[in-house]
Amino acid sequence: MKILKLVSQLSTLTCRKPLKKFRLESKQWFSTYTEEPELKDFIQYIDSLKNYEKSGVPKDAGTDSDDGFDLGRMRRLMDRLGNPQSNFKSVHIAGTKGKGSTAAYLSNILRTEGYSVGCYTSPHILSIRERMSVGRLGKPVSSNTLNCLFHRIKQSLDEAIILENGCLSHFEVLTAVAFTLFAQENVDIAIIEAGLGGARDATNIISSSELAASIITTIGEEHLAALGGSLESIAMAKAGIIKHGRPLILGGPFLPHIDCILRDKALSMSSPIVSASDSGIRTAIKGVSTFKGRPSQSCDLMIQLDCDFQLSIELCDLNLSMLGTHQLQNAVTAACTALCLCNQGWKISDGSIRAGLENTCLQGRSQFLTSKEAETLGLPGATVLIDGAHTKESAKALLDTIQMTFPDSRLAIVVAMACDKDHLAFAKELLSGRQVEAVFLTESNIAGGTSRTTSASVLRDCWMQASRELGIKVLHDRIAEYRELFEDKYICSTRDLNHEILVATENSLSDSLRFANQILRERTWNRSGIIVVTGSLHIVSLVLASLNR
Repeated sequence: MKILKLVSQLSTLTCRKPLKKFRLESKQWFSTYTEEPELKDFIQYIDSLKNYEKSGVPKDAGTDSDDGFDLGRMRRLMDRLGNPQSNFKSVHIAGTKGKGSTAAYLSNILRTEGYSVGCYTSPHILSIRERMSVGRLGKPVSSNTLNCLFHRIKQSLDEAIILENGCLSHFEVLTAVAFTLFAQENVDIAIIEAGLGGARDATNIISSSELAASIITTIGEEHLAALGGSLESIAMAKAGIIKHGRPLILGGPFLPHIDCILRDKALSMSSPIVSASDSGIRTAIKGVSTFKGRPSQSCDLMIQLDCDFQLSIELCDLNLSMLGTHQLQNAVTAACTALCLCNQGWKISDGSIRAGLENTCLQGRSQFLTSKEAETLGLPGATVLIDGAHTKESAKALLDTIQMTFPDSRLAIVVAMACDKDHLAFAKELLSGRQVEAVFLTESNIAGGTSRTTSASVLRDCWMQASRELGIKVLHDRIAEYRELFEDKYICSTRDLNHEILVATENSLSDSLRFANQILRERTWNRSGIIVVTGSLHIVSLVLASLNR
């Protein structure tokens, strides 16, 4: 395929270090301060707080109920810091998937127009600084700026933690630091991604007078227990970011009854609605090529809406570096939001919308590694795709992206996941693609800890169950045999296995990648194949971290 050759020929974009032999072990989790010693005090401070990303969120914690997170303590903390969130306008984003991409698209649109933008997202890939970008360049906050800010407000944080009997969490303090940073840097506007749900999320202290717009990207069955146990309760939790009289942009598409829940809440809040799934929006993906040295999809995007707002733009031959129909939908959502801001008096040209969308690229989202990066991992000549998919919906989006870029390629998948995901649905979705040669199930720390890590053996059981329910024949527990074949450099017999899918557990991520590459080469007779690393942004971060050491 043409795109396969284009990807393999890309020059390195991020790795400028001499090639080394890396061994990627899931137990290797390097604290940020080992990479950025200037942040040692800050990292140690927030690591001492309760971290629900690491431990998991309690049942119903994200619901607007007696069991939900206490927004009162967040408001008291912000009062102590002088309510910095009142110093700038915000766009607040909630949703099951697409929040980070939509935030990145919209931030880049506004920066291109010349605005100073603060952007707060989670989780991070390599450095906690990634969660807060500020200014016109879109780079993560500098270590020096973050360190100085922390020491300036540390006494207030200490006092708040004592006042709240130690109940302030890692995310609450990070959110307070981000809002204080944005006020300190005099941003024109901040793009704020909710951490969990919306109604009781720490970010949901933004008042209607401070809000420019709310965005709800998608609604899916993730964090079910924490958000009430049903798709409807999840929708209600995320609808908690809608504020009186402020516009709501709906990404979607949503199931009809979920759409009704969101619209009814907006109606009760007298909030105008803009739908990025409206029939007045037409999009098309015309093909895949390279743009500015990266794989990109060429798209047409036309918006012509006459509802609560009149919105209009036509962008032909738009080149998006983030691949897939889901990323095109995220781009539409961001464009609708930008046009909605125009109706409020913000100056945003069509050219800035185009450039902002085209210049957006996020690590770990349908990211093809360059040939030099693959070689750095000990995979010379391999095509490697890393993607943080961890739900049924995102698995489908990943398969759709692969089908669009490499329709004839076979896959060797390396998976590690958190324990609070629907492993069976994820496995069934990826196996249904009928392109899989092998699956290697491994483990990675989640947010620096092991309490949310799913064991490789549990994952294997889920993948075996998925294969049975789909009627797919698999080979399992054969890795020892494969190991001997590889070590003896005699692997021709792997071609005589009737192309049953190999499902194996491997504690070592580096061995998983190596075996995936070897099996894929043998089973495809060195024709096109893709190693896919997925299941969590945390396993993606292990791969990316190795390229920066």
